[in-house]
Amino acid sequence: MKAAVISERGAAPAVQEFQEPVPLDGAVLIEVDTAGLGGWDVLGAYRMGVEYPCVIRGEGVGRATDGRRVYFGERSVMPFGAWAERTLVPEAEVWNVPDWVDDRTAITMGIAATGALVPLEHAKIRKGEQVLVLGATGTLGQVALQLARYLGAGRVVAAARSAESLQRLKARGIADEVVVLGGEDDVGALKAAAGEGFDVVLDLVCGQPMLNALKATRWGARILTIGTGAGRQVNLDIADLLFRSLACIGTGQRPPSERREIWERLLRISRDENIQVDYLDYTLDQAAEAWASQVAGPHAKITARIRA
Repeated sequence: MKAAVISERGAAPAVQEFQEPVPLDGAVLIEVDTAGLGGWDVLGAYRMGVEYPCVIRGEGVGRATDGRRVYFGERSVMPFGAWAERTLVPEAEVWNVPDWVDDRTAITMGIAATGALVPLEHAKIRKGEQVLVLGATGTLGQVALQLARYLGAGRVVAAARSAESLQRLKARGIADEVVVLGGEDDVGALKAAAGEGFDVVLDLVCGQPMLNALKATRWGARILTIGTGAGRQVNLDIADLLFRSLACIGTGQRPPSERREIWERLLRISRDENIQVDYLDYTLDQAAEAWASQVAGPHAKITARIRA
């Protein structure tokens, strides 16, 4: 079969012939229609200790051998993955896709949207509160802004480095205000956008942007950090955290049944709230281009048609 194959850790994928998955007890053989690509895929953190070559894991939508249209996450049986004509996935990780859900939405409401909803619900947003999303122009950030409003936020502010992408979010009404980071005075810019202070910060980047955002929060603020794109180590002045809370929230280790329930709920929220996300669409043959785009930071969800 044709697949996007990684030959060694850190290498870009090449489209080539790859071994066929063989039916296995407890796993579902899937003909892949659409695959997704995200930050974890290019970082390769979950590939530590695996053997190469292997297919890009990703997440996707396809047809099980019994005809069901299904979604599956990035937990394919190694060395298989979503970026191939066929893959093999543990039964618990294969979820039926409702007829009214398109492939791209099914994929976006999986890993990315779950990563936004879980920490935002942990923050217990109260009606009318101000929410800041750091790193807001990526897929998770775009979804998070809209989910924050759905959960009761009165004002949502997007902060990131790309002025063009931020302005698109504001023009579409996804963000009430935007802050372009990377200037001479990020703290001042964040404080100016915060007014009396942010109540909730969803931090997707960590590093200095998170430390700067702390200075624009008010007493009682909740800071949820779930990403490390701007750095994994911080030199925190504890005075900036007084009368506030800081938590690191993960979603990947939850049992499949819980993640499936969250995904199904997000599908309904996406329909009812008309959740909007920017997309970049490729084909399997363009896997190297899609990979390079994800590495560069696409400000969109990358998907690919695997089967015409």
